[in-house]
Amino acid sequence: MSVRRLAEDQFQPGAFSFSEENSAWADRTIKKYPEGRQQSAVIPLLMRAQEQEGWVTKAAIEKVADMLDMAYIRVLEVATFYTQFQLGPVGTRAHVQVCGTTPCMLRGAEDLIKVCKSKIHAQPFHRNAEGTLSWEEVECLGACVNAPMVMIGKDTYEDLSVERFEEIVDVFAAGKGAEIPVGPQIERIYSAPEGGLTSLTEEAPKTRSRAASKPVAAEAVSVPPSEAARPKSTDAETNPALKSPADNKTALPSDDPKAKPAKAANTAVGQAKPSLTDKNRPAGIEKPSTPDDLKMISGVGPKIEATLNELGIFTFAQIAGWKKAEREWADAYLNFRGRIERDDWVKQAKALAKGGEAEYIKVFGKKPR
Repeated sequence: MSVRRLAEDQFQPGAFSFSEENSAWADRTIKKYPEGRQQSAVIPLLMRAQEQEGWVTKAAIEKVADMLDMAYIRVLEVATFYTQFQLGPVGTRAHVQVCGTTPCMLRGAEDLIKVCKSKIHAQPFHRNAEGTLSWEEVECLGACVNAPMVMIGKDTYEDLSVERFEEIVDVFAAGKGAEIPVGPQIERIYSAPEGGLTSLTEEAPKTRSRAASKPVAAEAVSVPPSEAARPKSTDAETNPALKSPADNKTALPSDDPKAKPAKAANTAVGQAKPSLTDKNRPAGIEKPSTPDDLKMISGVGPKIEATLNELGIFTFAQIAGWKKAEREWADAYLNFRGRIERDDWVKQAKALAKGGEAEYIKVFGKKPR
């Protein structure tokens, strides 16, 4: 591990104090720990100081130490041990952390580093001429499936090509980083396969009966040597009642009083999309001059947004007003299997319609994706 030291005195401010809001947050955080264990708050307080100032200054370390009744050297040990703490000034608009661990390196991380060297500075931890951007190479950031990727602040930008990464750097340099959608930069939902799902797309997993799940006694499973090589038949092969409708030519006729209707749960799987003329289809509108960015809703990517637009859905207010039947129709049409409810699109849309990103952060405690 490389030696980590505080920035030189010429960069160090004379004093540090938390903002009024952060000071109140710090007091609440310290009170979360039992009496005599308040020093456990050292990492969250240092991180909040970094979020406020952009990096951890000597004055901030001393302030946190005083608040927690710790020796300065103890807080300094924490700040210099954990690499998520920046010990020198970083870009005021973006500090880019490029993952250089094996999966990302195999997928092109070296090319992303070259972009940083050409567009920001030839050396890591150095700011560009305007002081707005800086970069470093880090170890695994936990998005290996979506390699290569970078982290800026608390957000990750994944599945990067050189061209897309250059665009991202330019946008942050212009002070418009909030306009870039976080997460995968290709047609992918989180870490799902590229191009869409490849398994469990139509057929529900089969459930075992209570009897079948019971353990079998050891004597019952012993097989004589003469039977060991004999082909085994499944229950479905020997019991016509267990065969699927397509294979079971001798199944009970539909007018047999003993025949039982299939459960709705089994017939619902693999159904065609609901009709566009269904009464429960959400009402659409003409495309407004400035439609809302529906991708701000967690679970909506470019492809889903395009589908919603085709249905006449262009604003957060429309989604915020969906009733249960309309949500179920949209969920079935998008083949989401309940995802609209799990991600609570309505609550997200209400927050965004009411006050945009600021209201979303207030409600959910994080930026919209």
